[in-house]
Amino acid sequence: MARAGLTPDRITLAAADLADEIGFDKVTLSALARGFGVKDASLYSHIKNLADLRTRVAALAGREVHERLAAAVAGRAGKDALTAFANTYRDFAQEHPGRYAATQIQIQLDASAFDTPEIRRAIETPYAMLRAYGLSEPDLTDAVRLLRATFHGYFQLEATGGFNHPRDTTASWNRTIDALHSLLENWPHS
Repeated sequence: MARAGLTPDRITLAAADLADEIGFDKVTLSALARGFGVKDASLYSHIKNLADLRTRVAALAGREVHERLAAAVAGRAGKDALTAFANTYRDFAQEHPGRYAATQIQIQLDASAFDTPEIRRAIETPYAMLRAYGLSEPDLTDAVRLLRATFHGYFQLEATGGFNHPRDTTASWNRTIDALHSLLENWPHS
């Protein structure tokens, strides 16, 4: 019988919180069960397995970051939108490192499970922001990939102390945004 009070959503939120504390890759069903004061088996009434839990955390984190990004760029264009997007994304990665890590995993599910209005809006946000730079396909996809790679690399290096230099990382971050803006304004069209 399922433990009273446990739901898939409650378990997922607890896993996301735990991921932020100890790291996404260290979250286990056993650790979650201990946190709830139940046996591991109690979780299996709500969560299929660790892969299912990781997918749920990734979806939760994706929704959370998208809500922030959409609000940040609403009504903005060009450098204003890029700066708001970049800073919001960086803030999320710093405030929620486990959730951020979850958004980077490859999810192996039926593609139709991701064909929802919510997922389409999340994918569309960076594309919409970049259209203000006059980009169209395939340049849009290339620019989105450039931003993701740049931001992810920066976050990873920053989180692991990889910028071992006295220059303030926020100053370098702001220059990175300036450089990206300049590049996007002068994009070499296909």
